Amino acid sequence: MFWQKDIELMDKEQLRNTQLDCINKEIKIAKRSEFYKKKLSNIDKISSLDDVKNLPFTTKEDLRNSFPYGFLATDLQNVIRLHSSSGTTGNPTVVFHTAFDISNWANLSARCMYTAGARNNDIFQNTMGYGLFTGGIGFHYGAERLGMLTIPVGPGNSKRQIWFMQNFKTSVIHILPSYALRLFQTVEEMHVDVKRDLNLRIAFIGAEPHSEEMRKKIEELYNIKAFNSYGLSEISGPGVAFECECQSGLHIWEDYVYPEIIDKDTLEVLPDGCEGELVLTTLQREAMPLIRYRTRDLTKIISEPCACGRTHRRIARITARTDDMMIINGVNIFPIQIEKTIMSIPEAGRNYIIEIFENNFMDKLCIKLEIDNENFGGTLRDLEKLQNRLECELKQEIGVTPVIKFVDAGSLPVSDGKAKRVFDLRNKNK
Repeated sequence: MFWQKDIELMDKEQLRNTQLDCINKEIKIAKRSEFYKKKLSNIDKISSLDDVKNLPFTTKEDLRNSFPYGFLATDLQNVIRLHSSSGTTGNPTVVFHTAFDISNWANLSARCMYTAGARNNDIFQNTMGYGLFTGGIGFHYGAERLGMLTIPVGPGNSKRQIWFMQNFKTSVIHILPSYALRLFQTVEEMHVDVKRDLNLRIAFIGAEPHSEEMRKKIEELYNIKAFNSYGLSEISGPGVAFECECQSGLHIWEDYVYPEIIDKDTLEVLPDGCEGELVLTTLQREAMPLIRYRTRDLTKIISEPCACGRTHRRIARITARTDDMMIINGVNIFPIQIEKTIMSIPEAGRNYIIEIFENNFMDKLCIKLEIDNENFGGTLRDLEKLQNRLECELKQEIGVTPVIKFVDAGSLPVSDGKAKRVFDLRNKNK
């Protein structure tokens, strides 16, 4: 049941002492970097975990402004890999790794997968992208460390994905939630019976915001258990937090990161159980330690014991990000609220996009939605009823009445990477 029993069941007092020692080591290492040499110039160590709140925050903007080597805390000859964001809005965020960092990351990913029930006799199929994106390679290294036969298929080519699943009896898969739904359309087109023709039992999903309703839909379609994962490339990649078989929150590995929840406006630390922005301090990074990194992800810490027995606290599923919030005529809306509502209605399709535009100086919200032909076979009048139902339930959820436009199945744009759901067109023609 446990990958590293002594760590996963560590006494809480011992865990806190370990965290304090690791934070002070990270501070010492971090101060070798150009950025932290200035940021932590008056700080050598802290005397208790209560003092963490007095350390300065680090932001994504800091990473971009310090491009390329401002956060590097070791000699370049010790670095064996870097990962990077796309950099579409300026300098990319670049993260460096030593061999020690990579080994730790692989072990952490293996721990996550083992926690969810994967074992060395499983066949693991990785449908995620490799390269600079950390999602694919993080799970790949973890799967090999765990001992699973690993198939690095990568994204796209749905028929080929299904061919590998059938022929090699794939039992564990790593997949984007949006692609899992899109892939099932190909499963249906190929007349594949998921119970008879496939051997899937576990899916690891993540890398993009998704609702609990979407997770349940994936489990229902494939007759499997789908486990939520959480990670970010700035910390390492996937493996920061993961669901155990109890699926009651994601264990955040407190031997690897020190978590805090802060009020996103006042920046004050909040007690366990209160929702706010997740802030992480690395505890075992050589090349590039991060101190109090603001993730922009909204969640809460669950401190109550988990039925699995692990002592590491959990975080609730990420509800939204502070930087993907849409403001429609002064109303704050998160895309995941819209997805949650759509997924709760069986007749609604699995693929959608959100368009925001301006009309007569007012913001308008339009949701284009593919019809689920399998669950909807009604008349034009029935379609109008479905449209009215969606508009009514969405208004109750988000406080804004959207325009619902139904489109043919397969007509909306798709991507092999993270699904792009929101298209803000308000200033395109100005």
